[in-house]
Amino acid sequence: MTEIVERGVGAGVDHTQLYIGGTWVDPHSGDTLEVFSPATGERVGSVPSADATDVDTAVRTARASFESGVWADTPPADRADVLDRVADLIDARAEEISALVSSEMGGPPSAVDMLQKLPGTGVLRGYAAAARAYPWEEFRTGLFGTTKVTRDPVGVVGAITAWNVPLFLVCNKLGGALAAGCSVVLKPAPETPLTANLIAQIFTEAGVPEGVISVVPGGTETGEALVAHPDVDKITFTGSTAAGKAIGAVCAQSLKRCSLELGGKSAAIVLDDVDLAANVGMLVFLGLFNTGQACVAQTRVLVPRSRHDEIVAAMVDAAKAMKVGLPTDPEVQLGPVISERQLQRIEGYLEAGVKAGATMALAGGRPEGLDGGHFLTPTIFTGVTNDMTIAQEEIFGPVLSVIAYDDVDEAISIANDSDYGLAGSVWTSDVERGIEISGKIRTGTFGINFYAIDPGSPFGGYKNSGIGRECGPEGLEAFVEHKSTMLPLGYQP
Repeated sequence: MTEIVERGVGAGVDHTQLYIGGTWVDPHSGDTLEVFSPATGERVGSVPSADATDVDTAVRTARASFESGVWADTPPADRADVLDRVADLIDARAEEISALVSSEMGGPPSAVDMLQKLPGTGVLRGYAAAARAYPWEEFRTGLFGTTKVTRDPVGVVGAITAWNVPLFLVCNKLGGALAAGCSVVLKPAPETPLTANLIAQIFTEAGVPEGVISVVPGGTETGEALVAHPDVDKITFTGSTAAGKAIGAVCAQSLKRCSLELGGKSAAIVLDDVDLAANVGMLVFLGLFNTGQACVAQTRVLVPRSRHDEIVAAMVDAAKAMKVGLPTDPEVQLGPVISERQLQRIEGYLEAGVKAGATMALAGGRPEGLDGGHFLTPTIFTGVTNDMTIAQEEIFGPVLSVIAYDDVDEAISIANDSDYGLAGSVWTSDVERGIEISGKIRTGTFGINFYAIDPGSPFGGYKNSGIGRECGPEGLEAFVEHKSTMLPLGYQP
């Protein structure tokens, strides 16, 4: 067992070993990742930074467990039971887990519960349900008689996660791969390795056998070693589009399977019949939640020119009401952005917006009294045209761009005029009208007067928002291979 020095959750958790195959082992690398709170700048803890040798150890461990069949041959219903137990354990330890996640990425514990714990346990239960109902084998009658079609786990999975919602992402990656019977090597973002270690241990506690799960914290070089490893059968990645393209290119060289959940620049289309009083709070929240650090954030707000000023005024009031501050304040809704580098990057977009001719209806800035962290209050731009940088590039911060339109066809055209296609929404008093519009928007997910990722339905994007789907039976199927076995002519099973 590794030496873990705990000074209260969020005060300091130091791991001196790597979690490989469900046990703690000494790392080959002598490097360490130090974790600091983006809210206070205080040190949160540390983990070893895995090098290529450590990655190789983890992959070989995963391969041995997969070939042994210790998990791959476990009946799907039994694998599902384990996932349900993981969800139960996370619920039972919710306060502890939320505090740890909050310490690493800065979000208030209440937001962690709503945006990470609830959907995280939701996807685990969703994958469990999918595993029980999935057609693992079937017989088909065709031109040459009967064929047995089976679904087998793809093998060893390399899972790479982002820092913005670490609890949810770890649950989503491990849930789908394990439901299919795969063994997994997880590389969490260097900003949030402590959450990954804790959740991996909970999977083991719930019944995932030895050898099946390993965690290799590290930076770019660690991820590159995992992606390039010849004994990894599939990569599942959540992160930036630029990184996803690089990963996809490496996978293509060896025809390694990959799923890529990448960026977004989602459009919220507000129709002229919207009940503004009933919906403006949710509209603004869906653009700013997690301090805008969400690939599905509705950051382009398309409004009818006839109601532009009214809608903008209501949006400004709603954004001002969202308190920015330390996660220890129970009234806080928006925490810090992840780093000083990211804060400066967002400020560069604010400057670019003003330079391009947009106007700040609400001017964001660094709030007073929070100098220890990376805080930024919300910005709402008006006078935005869809060709501006702030309307085309993913900012990943608390910035909304309001774009005026004259008719619905124009709004649809603007919404689709993007390199991304991950999420979107429409806001209307006529649900049938909203459903009709949803069919014309080229995104993988969409909402009417609301938006969320449903654990039982496919999540993923069009265009530069990625390849493949997560969640539901489609997310499970992303981790299987299909095999057809021709049976003798005239044979009936």
